[in-house]
Amino acid sequence: MNVHTTTCTIEHLHALQSVSKETFYETFKNQNSEQNMETYLATAFSEETLTDELSNSNSTFYLLYVDENLAGYLKLNTEDAQTENMGNEALEIERIYVLGSFQKMGLGRILMNYALNIAKQQHKFKVWLGVWEKNVNAIAFYEKSGFVKTGSHSFMMGDEEQHDFIMMKTL
Repeated sequence: MNVHTTTCTIEHLHALQSVSKETFYETFKNQNSEQNMETYLATAFSEETLTDELSNSNSTFYLLYVDENLAGYLKLNTEDAQTENMGNEALEIERIYVLGSFQKMGLGRILMNYALNIAKQQHKFKVWLGVWEKNVNAIAFYEKSGFVKTGSHSFMMGDEEQHDFIMMKTL
């Protein structure tokens, strides 16, 4: 199995959009209404939204391939691109997305280690993320990776207000 990452550019827009929608839908469809899912997917992963995110110099996407197959991606934010103001010494892991067909292969750990290495290279002192309070598998993974709950914030899924735990790791 050959696993590698590449920096995502605007040329990857449609692949990024496809894997974003598929992964999000696979992960959260059973806990949310179809209408809220459709609304969120159409907005959060629209060409316009993803183009804006790809154009932000403080956000970087890394595509993950297994052999030649796109398996998922990582999105990192620094400075003002962070979804919460955590300061310039912090790096946010906004997304670790791995398609269902590639789950249980250690790819989430590969992306996590990649993110932590980038944080160290950029001389960041803390790494943080938001995770839905009902996403117990992800929470367990982050805790195993050394993250601790430090707060929470609201997240709108269509017309429903949900809550994300903010989890932090000090480097």
